[in-house]
Amino acid sequence: MFDPSKAVYFADGAYQISAGVAHDVIDPSNLDKVGIRSEVTAAEMETALDGASKVQRQWARLDAKTRATILHQVASRIEATDMRRCAELMSREMGKPYPEAIGEVANCAGAFRYFAEMARDDGGKVAGTTQAGSFQHSRYEALGVSVHIMPFNFPILLMCWTVAASLASGNGCIIKPAPATTLSTLEFMQVFDPLPAGLVACLPGGAELATALIESPKTHAVAFTGSVAAGRAVAMAAAGQMKPAVIEAGGSDPMIITANAPVDVAAAGAVTAAFHMSGQVCTSAERFFVVDSIHDEFIARFAEETQRLRIGNGLTRAEIGPLVSKAARDKVIRLVEDAKSKGATVVVGGRIPESEPTGWFYEPTILTGCTQDMAIMREECFGPVAAVMRVADFDQAIERANDSEFGLGASVFTTSLDEAMDAAERLEAGMVWINNPLIDNDALPFGGWKKSGLGRELSRLGLDTFRRSKMVIIDHKPVVQGWWYPYPDEWFYEHGGRKHS
Repeated sequence: MFDPSKAVYFADGAYQISAGVAHDVIDPSNLDKVGIRSEVTAAEMETALDGASKVQRQWARLDAKTRATILHQVASRIEATDMRRCAELMSREMGKPYPEAIGEVANCAGAFRYFAEMARDDGGKVAGTTQAGSFQHSRYEALGVSVHIMPFNFPILLMCWTVAASLASGNGCIIKPAPATTLSTLEFMQVFDPLPAGLVACLPGGAELATALIESPKTHAVAFTGSVAAGRAVAMAAAGQMKPAVIEAGGSDPMIITANAPVDVAAAGAVTAAFHMSGQVCTSAERFFVVDSIHDEFIARFAEETQRLRIGNGLTRAEIGPLVSKAARDKVIRLVEDAKSKGATVVVGGRIPESEPTGWFYEPTILTGCTQDMAIMREECFGPVAAVMRVADFDQAIERANDSEFGLGASVFTTSLDEAMDAAERLEAGMVWINNPLIDNDALPFGGWKKSGLGRELSRLGLDTFRRSKMVIIDHKPVVQGWWYPYPDEWFYEHGGRKHS
């Protein structure tokens, strides 16, 4: 059983005491100590990699049906396990409201079931032959050991998305949790009991450990979710080792409210899209483009809905918990103050709540009168702030939404089928939501365009990240082919050649 008061890591199917440097884990809502996290040593990392490599070779040799059966057992273990302790640890170490934490871990089983069956169903392709008597096909094989560098905002769910795909492909997995959610990630490791011991390891640490794992010759693929700057560094490091990588690097997602939007529905959807988990969601709506004819009505309803939100500790009845750290809140404050200095108006929020003087809280905030020269319209805020720009019409909204170096997701509220179809085609983003922001689907690819990432999670594309193809040509009746060396004399005569003397 995991003990958060001890500095441990998970390897060889069990929790191990780490000899590395230990750090206190602090609750961002009240600054109380939650537990201790370790920084694994180089020797501990090597031991875990060696163990995963050894077991992975056996795991890869299993037939797809057997692997699928075991992954279904993992899914069943997730569904049967009392996840309240894991959810509470998540709330205490990073501030997420408890209902969101328990909902996150409850939604993980589906990824294991989906990828278990996808890998069993799709093992390669038989091609039309290019030569009579030849059986020509491709097959998929495991890469080896994959590295999973996880974020703090959805530490369990996003881990399961890529770990399930990697395991289904026949790989072993090394998980490096975010420092801010090490404890809940370690607690979750018990669900992997059905797997061979050592196939999955969880190694706590920071950027130095991530670099070492990517550069190690004992790893063969990388999955990363985090900031653009860190994602670029991970992508370059993986490319330097010729390792495939899937990079989800966040964004500054736009939401368009058209003249044909259902205002009440749009306002309610905007509150969730902007302030879910205090805006600390990669696909949070941050930049709002509201058509002039509906702007004032929408802002009034948006503000009314926002003021209903409760602020407080994630273990209380509150929708808005703290930001994960002081640095995170400082960034939000900087962006809001910059916008105000350039003419933005604070409609709601814009300050540290008086009711929560301790911890890293910030009120859900609506800014109007925003312009493209404001930093909040150019950077990822990752906090509870909706920056609103008034636009003349739908076309200008699309133009402004696309004017960004990010391209993760984009949302639109409209009752016009023409606008919905046009937006789906014209928005420069990896995901587009019409009248229903933020949701995902295991069977559809998740990922961004531009600087928001490389590759895709979920769907068959998410599976392909963790497997490699092999072309196979089989002639079951060996014969000498007419095009083999040496060329027959008749070939030279037919093609204008001369016979050697």
